[in-house]
Amino acid sequence: MPESYTITAIGEVFKSQQNVGIRIHPAYAEALGGLSQFSHVVVLYWFHHNDTAEARRVLKVHPMGDPANPLTGVFATHSPRRPNLIAVSICRLEKIDGLMLYLDDIDALDGSPVVDLKCYVPSPIHTSEVRMAPWIKNRRT
Repeated sequence: MPESYTITAIGEVFKSQQNVGIRIHPAYAEALGGLSQFSHVVVLYWFHHNDTAEARRVLKVHPMGDPANPLTGVFATHSPRRPNLIAVSICRLEKIDGLMLYLDDIDALDGSPVVDLKCYVPSPIHTSEVRMAPWIKNRRT
């Protein structure tokens, strides 16, 4: 039987017509120290609108919801349907104001629980060494 773990939200995504960002819970305020030195942040959040037993059982999807794309294992996609509903976005960090992180954008929904943040450090992997599925060329930039 697989082990289970507990993940605690450290904040939540907020989106309005004026602002996009993350509201950090006060208990994690000290963890923000030094983050303003970085231009980008890696945001790990929970696909909370898909958190159903049925969605967690889905193991293959058509990438980007397009039936023209081949049926593919969820670990080879960014599908919100997966065994553990963890999502990752790299976002430009515009500013930090107290417990509010302002971002240029994020592909999360308003109210999405944020489970972790990491400063973004570019990978030493050269893009010439990266291989991707053919259907990925159709993704949005």
